[in-house]
Amino acid sequence: MGPGEPRYENWRRTSLDDFAATLTGRRVVAVDGRGGSGKTSLAERLAARTGAVVVHSDDVAWNHARFDWGDLMRDGVLEPFRAGRGVHYQPLGWAPHGREGHLDVPADAPMLIIEGIGVSRRSLAPYLDFVVWVQSDPDEARRRGLARDMLQRSDLDEETAAREWEEWEVEEIPFLADDQPWERADAIVGTLSAVAHDPETEVLVAVGRR
Repeated sequence: MGPGEPRYENWRRTSLDDFAATLTGRRVVAVDGRGGSGKTSLAERLAARTGAVVVHSDDVAWNHARFDWGDLMRDGVLEPFRAGRGVHYQPLGWAPHGREGHLDVPADAPMLIIEGIGVSRRSLAPYLDFVVWVQSDPDEARRRGLARDMLQRSDLDEETAAREWEEWEVEEIPFLADDQPWERADAIVGTLSAVAHDPETEVLVAVGRR
C-alpha cells in the first residue's frame, strides 16, 4: 500500500452496476487515489452507468499547480453546481497557455463526479456527498502510469517518463500523507490485479467500510 494507508485483507467482488446503484441520489461524488491507481477509468465507468458528468482535476490544475488547486475546484465547479447552477468555467492556466474552451456541467446533470489525486481533500469535503478512495499497489500503479503517459505523449521516452513520475511523487506523497483522504472515504475500492476480478464490469470493495 502507499505510505500511511491501511492494508485491507478482505475484499468483496461487486458488480459495477451494483456499486453504481449505491450512488443513487448523490449530487457530488469524488473518486480519489494515487497516480496510476485507476481513478479515471473507474470514474468513467461509473458515469456511463449513472449519467454523471466527470470533471478531472488534471483539467482544473492544468498549467497551474500539481496540488494547489482546491480553490479553483471549489469556486469554479463545486460551488455553482451545488447552488443549482450550471458550470461554465475556464481554469486559470488555460488562456495564458493557449487552451481554449471551458469545463461545462449542466445544472440538471444527475450527478457530478470529480476525479483525480486530492479531489476529496479536507477543504472540499463539505461539498461532497460520497467519497471513493481507489487503493492500488504502488509498483503496479507506477507501471500502469508510465505506460499511460508514454501512450498519451509520443515525445516521452521511458527514462523521461520515469523522471517526471518521480518529480510528481515528491509532491504527491507528502500531500496525501498529510491529508489522508482514505480516512474520510465512504468506500475503499481496490484495483489490485492479484485479487481476481474483471475491472470492466466489477470492483473490489474493502469489507467493513461504511
